[in-house]
Amino acid sequence: MAGEPQADCLFCKIAEGEVPATIVRETNTTVAFRDINPQAPTHVLVIPRVHYPDALSLAAAEPQVTADVLREAGEVAIQEKVDTTGYRIVFNTGPGAGQTVFHAHAHVLGGRDLQRLV
Repeated sequence: MAGEPQADCLFCKIAEGEVPATIVRETNTTVAFRDINPQAPTHVLVIPRVHYPDALSLAAAEPQVTADVLREAGEVAIQEKVDTTGYRIVFNTGPGAGQTVFHAHAHVLGGRDLQRLV
């Protein structure tokens, strides 16, 4: 069921503390952790604690949690000190866009020139 933790979801397991990750921030509704395959010097994922397969389904069902994810992405940028040089917040949706874990998540990317597509 959407919104409920999924037993086979890696990000649900990270949010529950069942799978280790390098956590950089946590709130009641979000968890932010370093990507294991970084595409930039700063590459942090911000996930909602609730399970939805992508950003659109999260936004439709829980707009406040979607706002929490975006706010935390901005806080990660400040904490990682990429807020002054520029950063991206990216939501990949579907396998054709590079989504490999079907739990809504934002990528915070910074620390290098991002004028070209990632």
